[in-house]
Amino acid sequence: MPAAAAQQRQQQTYSSSELVDTGHKFFGEMSGGLASAIERAASSYGEPNGYILGQEGSGAFVGGLRYGEGTLYTRNAGSARVYWQGPTFGLDVGGDGARTMILVYNLPSMQAIYQRYGGVNGSAYLVGGFGITALRQGNITLVPVRTGVGARLGVNVGYLKFTPQATWNPF
Repeated sequence: MPAAAAQQRQQQTYSSSELVDTGHKFFGEMSGGLASAIERAASSYGEPNGYILGQEGSGAFVGGLRYGEGTLYTRNAGSARVYWQGPTFGLDVGGDGARTMILVYNLPSMQAIYQRYGGVNGSAYLVGGFGITALRQGNITLVPVRTGVGARLGVNVGYLKFTPQATWNPF
């Protein structure tokens, strides 16, 4: 019975190698640190049961805003278009645009993605960069892996609010 349970779990989650392959196709040339970022997330959180591929833009001068859009993919519930937006506050200045892969852990249903996820983010790059962070709400953990262009320096605290339709309201 334990072997059957492990096989069932395997079919509901994404392995590190599957995520690295998908990430390389999505990120292209900028994916040098992708494998190590996914390995680090897997060692901390296990295998995700979903992921989002999308793009986002953000800017900050002490306070900031982030907006993004993408598609959530799951093994058993299909896929859905998602949008995210959120405010930040901290010692942060600059702007960037990024391709984003968000690893989704412990998502019980597609509808559960539509809420706020809080966390701390740090950035330091000029022209281009690669970053990973973690956001949490209850048992659900999101791990955004970003590769972007722009100029950004700082650390901030904030949240991302996920919605089924695009909105300019980050609150």
